[in-house]
Amino acid sequence: MTFLAIDVGNTRLKWALYETPAPGAHVIAHGVEFLENIEKLGEGDWARLPPPTFMLGCIVAGEALKRRVQEQMELWDVRPNWVVSSAAEGGLINGYDHPSRLGSDRWVAMIGARHRMLAKGGAPRPMVVVMVGTAVTVEAIDIEGRFLGGFILPGHGIMLRALESGTAGLHVPTGEVHCFPTNTSDALTSGGTYAIVGAVECMVHHVRQHCKAEPLCVMTGGAGWKMAPNMSATFELVEGLIFDGLLVIAQERSARHHAAPAAIT
Repeated sequence: MTFLAIDVGNTRLKWALYETPAPGAHVIAHGVEFLENIEKLGEGDWARLPPPTFMLGCIVAGEALKRRVQEQMELWDVRPNWVVSSAAEGGLINGYDHPSRLGSDRWVAMIGARHRMLAKGGAPRPMVVVMVGTAVTVEAIDIEGRFLGGFILPGHGIMLRALESGTAGLHVPTGEVHCFPTNTSDALTSGGTYAIVGAVECMVHHVRQHCKAEPLCVMTGGAGWKMAPNMSATFELVEGLIFDGLLVIAQERSARHHAAPAAIT
């Protein structure tokens, strides 16, 4: 059973075709496309793939974009399936006030992060899961696998654009991160970076106090590598955490499907 995993963010669509819907499955092919170029997939990269038998995706960009993606999938006889956050799935319990309103990307990434931790063996630990992209999310998970809650804050680019548009005469060239910036470019870059660092380290402190244990910290996202060198807490930088979560959910759903009794005719 080949499995197509799709992660549609605010800027890009990432996809991977696996030999089977299970964690650690072999990757047959993978790719990325900017959202404005989605219409190229059906006659481009996807046209060269062996047909997937199962698909599961995560999308944060709305129904119109979902329809555009599904139109590109019409070259295959495969049903589109999209993750909607639920009360519990993939070994995680959802502590959000309204579970279905939790962003599916946040939910899937946390499922992937917790599965990675448990797969390594050893005693379970609380976790802080950080995604650094257009927006930044900072999630807390307790030892039992309950999502406690999380922060959402602007990504670095949004912060800088907000400053540029809201402050007279302020332009935002690329700067570097310094402890004591001595020019405006470095001050802006350092300020945005340390704002994110501060939110993450605040959550680490909250989890440490609440769970009475040191959390395992995992960071992912397209801009995660830029943040990692500036973190004082120890972080594991993981690429493709959402794909890890999609594989866990797909395996669980596939097992339920095959375990269901056949309909009586």
